[in-house]
Amino acid sequence: MKRWWRDPAIRVRVTATAVLVSGLFAVVLYALVMLLVRWQTAYTVQDRLEHAGRRVAGTVREGRLAPLIVTGEGELIQVVDAAHRVVASTRRMAGRGPVDFPEPGPRDDRRTGRACHLDAPGGGCHLVVVYRVGEGPFRRNVYTLAPAPGWVPRPLLGAALGLMVPGIAWAVGYGTWRSAGRTLRPVEAIRAELDEITATDLERRVPSPPRRDEIARLAESVNATLDRLEHAVARLRGFVSDVSHELRSPLTGLRTELELALSDPDAPDLRETLDAVLRNAERLQSVLDDVLALARLESQQEAANEPVELGELADQEVLRRPRRTRVHVESDEPVVVRGGRAELGRLLSNLIDNADGHAESTVVVTVRADGDEAVMEVYDDGPGMPREDRERLFERFSRLSAGRHRDAGGTWLGLSISRDIAAAHGGSLDVTDRPDGEPGIRFLLRLPR
Repeated sequence: MKRWWRDPAIRVRVTATAVLVSGLFAVVLYALVMLLVRWQTAYTVQDRLEHAGRRVAGTVREGRLAPLIVTGEGELIQVVDAAHRVVASTRRMAGRGPVDFPEPGPRDDRRTGRACHLDAPGGGCHLVVVYRVGEGPFRRNVYTLAPAPGWVPRPLLGAALGLMVPGIAWAVGYGTWRSAGRTLRPVEAIRAELDEITATDLERRVPSPPRRDEIARLAESVNATLDRLEHAVARLRGFVSDVSHELRSPLTGLRTELELALSDPDAPDLRETLDAVLRNAERLQSVLDDVLALARLESQQEAANEPVELGELADQEVLRRPRRTRVHVESDEPVVVRGGRAELGRLLSNLIDNADGHAESTVVVTVRADGDEAVMEVYDDGPGMPREDRERLFERFSRLSAGRHRDAGGTWLGLSISRDIAAAHGGSLDVTDRPDGEPGIRFLLRLPR
């Protein structure tokens, strides 16, 4: 099997992701650094212009201003009078027209800003600082200006950073590649383990990463699904085995009776043989009906939804065929639930049949309302059953010694089907002691009204 890091498709995706992320990161970082450098350079230039402007403004106040302003740093300085005439300037500004920049407002003596297309050396845009000295016709405006920093005010630094961008991109790309590798490694382990799991080894589970992240939760979900699948397959295998066993007995009986009849067609007990064949056929039909009922219950997404009055339904099931014992139905008021009439009728019939098979003489069915629930009780006056064995009544094909002699012809699926029907209707079915403390058992069915 190919390792994940040797898979070309994965490597292409990881490389593309790393290049994209590192490229975007490097571009953003370079732009931020250049903006910071440009801002810092502009701040330094403006501070220098303000210092030079204050110095010249001081000479204007003292009356010591000469037509040629001499500075040691080569600033561009111009002094303009109230008539907008140049009265003094540095050597580089000599002979040029007055600076076209607004003078300070009436409540301020200084203005700073940026201006383009000035009559100044170098052209382009300049940073300008202007100081006003005096008032009225005697006022003077001192302009100091310098070329505005460009997008790369420090070429050497920009070049150095430009050379660092590939290194930064490689570092970020490598980090992204490693991070993607750490993320993909447990996913590949999960995929590889799933590929090797088959229907014969469902007990295997995928590895769960030690970190509590999305991959770990994915592994837990996969393992939980495998748990349910293993349980369902084991249950299905056991069910198929039980069905095969239950079908084998009546089929063997049928074959035996038919072989006896064929060996002696003129035997006087032919009618008894046909009766035995009919009983075995009925037994086969009962098993198949119950199996089909279970299959329908497990395949249905939702139960039927129609109003069903439980007291009326219980009367119908009691009168549908004769019973071995007396069956009494007690219902004081109509209790209506929503569901499938056929399924609920089968549930009640199974409970009554079971109670009839174990009762001495009487079976009682009570129907009542309990808040938002409909409650049905079916209990008998039989010998009862140990509490530790009661849940086994709902196991498929479960045979209990107490009931073998009376239910030899049953399929041992009825109570399991009944509990599944109750669950499909949002209810529950349990077995408990009789409420009056007498011998026997009670089936307690609860359904939402």
